[in-house]
Amino acid sequence: MHTEKVAITIPSDLISVIDDIRSTQGVSRSKFITLLLREKIMDEQARDIREAYDGVFSDESIVQEQLDAAACLEGSRLAI
Repeated sequence: MHTEKVAITIPSDLISVIDDIRSTQGVSRSKFITLLLREKIMDEQARDIREAYDGVFSDESIVQEQLDAAACLEGSRLAI
C-alpha cells in the first residue's frame, strides 16, 4: 500500500486520548488514526448510499411500482 506523510495539528488532549486507546490496542498512532479515518469514510459512504436509496424509494410512483411488483410475485407463488 502506498503511503504519504501528512502533517496535521491535533489538540494535545485529543492526542492523549488517542495514545491511551491505541496503546491498549497495540497499534501505532498512525495506524490508529488511519483506521479511524477509514471507518469514518466508510460510514459516510454508507450514509450516502442510504440517502440515495431512501431518495429513490420516497418517490411515490416507485413505491407503488414496487408494491405492485410484490403483489404480483405474491400471486405467482400461490399458483405454483
